[in-house]
Amino acid sequence: MSINKNTRVLILVFGGVFIMGALAFASVPLYDAFCRITGFGGTPQISDSVPSETSDRKITVRFNTDTSENLPWSFKPEKRHVNVNVGQQGLINFIAQNKSNQPRTGTAIYNVTPLKAGKYFQKTQCFCFDEQTLTPNQRMNMPVAFYIDPSIMEDESMEDVSSITLSYTFFESETKELDAALEAFYNAPVIDE
Repeated sequence: MSINKNTRVLILVFGGVFIMGALAFASVPLYDAFCRITGFGGTPQISDSVPSETSDRKITVRFNTDTSENLPWSFKPEKRHVNVNVGQQGLINFIAQNKSNQPRTGTAIYNVTPLKAGKYFQKTQCFCFDEQTLTPNQRMNMPVAFYIDPSIMEDESMEDVSSITLSYTFFESETKELDAALEAFYNAPVIDE
């Protein structure tokens, strides 16, 4: 049994639409995975262990925090910056407090600047991997353990980097505001530094 020409075209069109829809649906998770693997767009990397060797080169790591107007939390680092040797584990504690009289759940969006440093900034422990729920007036410590990958020493484009800023913005989870922030983050133009 042969398929006539119109039926074949119809199958090809619907097949193309299906493939485009599947790619559109998968684009955000694929892009997120790409950013996490490559450090693209200032996305810090995730590591299970700290290097065994450190360098004498020191880099200042600064911390920037924000919260959405719709999330009644205070959120601050214990220190505004720390100096670490390349390869040395750094540890910073952030303090969040729910200022409302009902439980609130937040999700953090994070990145590092300069953007080109993202692939060298490795986090080994971070609150940003999961949603965080705080009960009314609850105060919580949120530690972040990190290091700067020693391979930064081999990258000539990183010789001018003496300071890296790690930024977090908390949004209320499962809101249109968070969805819009994530979309803006993933669609932001790449700026070469």
